[in-house]
Amino acid sequence: MTHHRPLADLETHDVANQPPPCEDVNLFETDRALKNAVEKNGGAAHSEHLAAFGARCGSAEVFEWARQANKNPPQLKSFDRYGHRLDEVEFHPAYHQLMDLGLSAGVSGAAWTAKEAGHVLHSALLYLMGQADGGVCCPMSMTYAVVPALRHAPDVAMEWAPRVTAHAYDPRFIPAADKKAATMGMAMTEKQGGSDIRANTTVAAHIVDDEYELTGHKWFCSAPMCDAFLTLAQTEAGVTCFIVPRWRPDGTRNAFHIMRLKDKLGDRSNASSEIEYHGAYARRVGEEGRGVRTIIDMVQHTRLDCIVGSAGGMRGAVREAMWHAAHRTAFQKKLIDQPAMTNVLADLALEAEAATALAFRIARSFDAATDDEAEAAFMRLATPIAKYWICKRQPGVVYEALECHGGAGFVEESPMPRMFRGAPLNAIWEGSGNVIALDILRAIGREPASLEAVRAEIAAARDANAHLDAHITALERWFKPGALNEGTARAFAEDMALALQAAALLKTAPGEVFDGFCNARLDPQHKSLAFGAVTANINARAIVERASPVA
Repeated sequence: MTHHRPLADLETHDVANQPPPCEDVNLFETDRALKNAVEKNGGAAHSEHLAAFGARCGSAEVFEWARQANKNPPQLKSFDRYGHRLDEVEFHPAYHQLMDLGLSAGVSGAAWTAKEAGHVLHSALLYLMGQADGGVCCPMSMTYAVVPALRHAPDVAMEWAPRVTAHAYDPRFIPAADKKAATMGMAMTEKQGGSDIRANTTVAAHIVDDEYELTGHKWFCSAPMCDAFLTLAQTEAGVTCFIVPRWRPDGTRNAFHIMRLKDKLGDRSNASSEIEYHGAYARRVGEEGRGVRTIIDMVQHTRLDCIVGSAGGMRGAVREAMWHAAHRTAFQKKLIDQPAMTNVLADLALEAEAATALAFRIARSFDAATDDEAEAAFMRLATPIAKYWICKRQPGVVYEALECHGGAGFVEESPMPRMFRGAPLNAIWEGSGNVIALDILRAIGREPASLEAVRAEIAAARDANAHLDAHITALERWFKPGALNEGTARAFAEDMALALQAAALLKTAPGEVFDGFCNARLDPQHKSLAFGAVTANINARAIVERASPVA
């Protein structure tokens, strides 16, 4: 943060050639890639709201909240001083300020309350919020994504949907019925199974109607101070989905015990935990034995958020690198004007904008899926493809952006270490690389129309760039018998993602960005394994100017 008139004239030297903090920057108005992606995907009507939110997320005050919330991580309070069981988590006030900022702006609710382009609006809000602080986006994303799952139980949805879609935040730990808004998380994975949720051992004992009591453990439960959780447990019919509130209907605390908080690599502002159910009250959501099917739409929506979150995380890192390079001089030139640095920044900007373009193309398909079967089919396959690729690209982008700062990016006073620690998360959340690659195969097997929809999207971009045309032609090798299998699924996902990114850029980006991406990523003679080593024909200066947050 900026301090008031710090001393620059010191006893041994003058403080000079140091960039000011990158703050009080409107994260929406200075992000041309985001603005174009929102507009081209149906969200132009939301520009005023996004500009106001972008100004808040880029403010010095909000960046300071993020610093404080991560510097002072959550603390588990298992018991009070008298020995009563609490199972509460205490947060720094800055965490609550960040939660209020995002939820009141509609990060969780806008997709379900906006008159048009709700998922595009939600995605843009999340993209901006994540640049303020990625940790708080976890409970916001889960609260957004539970709505489709809740609809499998109309009575439950009638009670809970208005709470989780409210544009408000109520941090009080009291029954949800007494709050103005609620947040919701999920607790799915267990120690013995991980991603193999059919191996879950948590047991559900039937009480009456749709009410059960659960007994078992959960290895990962993020944001344990949410008001309720979707979870999976075994009934006689098999794995079933339930909602577990933190409070029982009689107003007593539910038997939802937080065993410990995870000591995580990143996103330290948010609490993640291990929990146990000791006869915890729950209500069934969806049919018995159909728990996986019940949560699949929730998983799809959280995967959209992984894509958007990684795109926003890349943009945040590139913004910081651009800002530093524009304000720092070396060898009589601004860093941003040094040819080597220009190439690095341009390469990073291409990656970030390609991620943004595809993320919002997929968000548009979520908006259109209800009324357009072709869009629904596209959504079902493009989502895991993009989730696989874009989330994997984030750590490399953030690392290279950190290196652009030199040693200044390696100290904790910089935001770069926090960004770097958080960068791997989206690739792990909702299915790591192999899980996603196998899901891509399953999606194609279950619904061949999804592959046809994605291929049609790619084919529509023909004749715009010779390297893209060659790449599209080369994709045909994947559709020969036996070519696509578990061993080749990752390579297939990468090839398809690059083609989808190019197709998305064709519709949202100027020629120098579209051609630059195609030439740098799809020309086999000029591909590079490291950012900044591009030898392809790109207009690096124009690409950097477009991505720069400096007016």
